Amino acid sequence: MPPTPILWSFRRCPYAMRARLAIQSAGVQCELREILLKDKPPAFLATSNSGTVPSLKAETTIDESRDIMIWALQQNDPDGWLDMPSAGYDLITENDGPFKAALDHTKYAVRHPDKNEAEERAKASIFLHKLNNQLTQRYLFKDTASLADMAILPFVRQFANTDRAWFDAQDWPNLIRWLEAFKASDLFLSIMRKYPKWEPGDDVTIFPDLAENR
Repeated sequence: MPPTPILWSFRRCPYAMRARLAIQSAGVQCELREILLKDKPPAFLATSNSGTVPSLKAETTIDESRDIMIWALQQNDPDGWLDMPSAGYDLITENDGPFKAALDHTKYAVRHPDKNEAEERAKASIFLHKLNNQLTQRYLFKDTASLADMAILPFVRQFANTDRAWFDAQDWPNLIRWLEAFKASDLFLSIMRKYPKWEPGDDVTIFPDLAENR
């Protein structure tokens, strides 16, 4: 029997969130190792080529969160997340590229003195309005979630938290509804459980806990 895959994660990182969302949905169990990004353990750095979370050690090492999501869902996709048009992958690419850059320039404006915070927020808003217009159903492409929804929502949540009063005052009601439903969902709450920082020699933490979810 192959060894249990090891998932290196950091609870608040949106990339790690979306990896955990897919693993939780798929019910593919991993050994979860929670780390602090400011204190990366040598065992993690020896595993991850990029030195970033999430990183999954299975038959090979998978360092990209989108690839971890697909890895899990290709094994088991009970909720049909992979039932998605190619436009969904285009939205994920836009999220991970221009939107994430504008998000970082807004959230961490002090680190980017060469950027205009208002202009960067306006750039991010273009993508958010696009999502709002796409959300004519409960989710981006249908009445149930797809890979695109769960790959993008953690980043929309992060952006909203930079200035929630401003975010809620914008004309994107579908987007706000979508985000609030996600934050209240059992799936999101289950992947945001707090775990202690991993140390060598700790007892193994299995994620997801399938017995707990029954």
